[in-house]
Amino acid sequence: MAVPNPPAPCIVLVEDDLRLAELVRSYLASSGFEVAVEHRGEQVVERVRALGADLVILDLGLPGKDGFAVCRELRAAFSIPILILTARDNDIDHVLGLELGADDYVIKPVEPRVLVARIQALLRRTRATTEQRTWRFGALSINTAARSVTLDGRPVALSSTEFDLLVYLAAHAGEIQSRETLYQRLYRREYNGLDRTLDVRISQLRKKLGDTGNPEKIKTVWGHGYLFVPEAW
Repeated sequence: MAVPNPPAPCIVLVEDDLRLAELVRSYLASSGFEVAVEHRGEQVVERVRALGADLVILDLGLPGKDGFAVCRELRAAFSIPILILTARDNDIDHVLGLELGADDYVIKPVEPRVLVARIQALLRRTRATTEQRTWRFGALSINTAARSVTLDGRPVALSSTEFDLLVYLAAHAGEIQSRETLYQRLYRREYNGLDRTLDVRISQLRKKLGDTGNPEKIKTVWGHGYLFVPEAW
């Protein structure tokens, strides 16, 4: 009996420019994705839920409910990857998008092949942690199959990238991981020495895990990188 092919990944594209939305939808469809398009932000969460979407591509400059509000709502409801695709290229918007739970931030215009590569990298990372395994470090529990985290028995809501970062650090507990290694592991591209995305991720992860002030659980080792301290939990 032939083994059926796995279903194509489902993407919800949120873009108010009708022409651009159709160009992106067409290219992604030809690259093997199922794509549903939303032109406004109000119905995105329900559309994602109804479709069981695997990833969201989100513009920031939407009419009505803007992309930041949509990103916040999506992250509160789902752990799937969120890729912001926007013409806004200032650092404040970039950092805010990441703080609200986006997993990647791409500036328009973007080469279609580059966009597909970034999507595939996010989906690979998501699939890579689906093996049934639960790690426990004191009060911290990480379930890679359910992609869930609890601390002191209470669930911790993490973005897809925050979860992947935590899993990688936990998998190398007690070993210092350089910024370059973590960046390449998460984003599948070379670190240029200037991008502060990883620092934002670490800061957000610490905040959600109650490791602020003088962090002792995910420590900064100046000049070397970051260290997950297993006995500190």
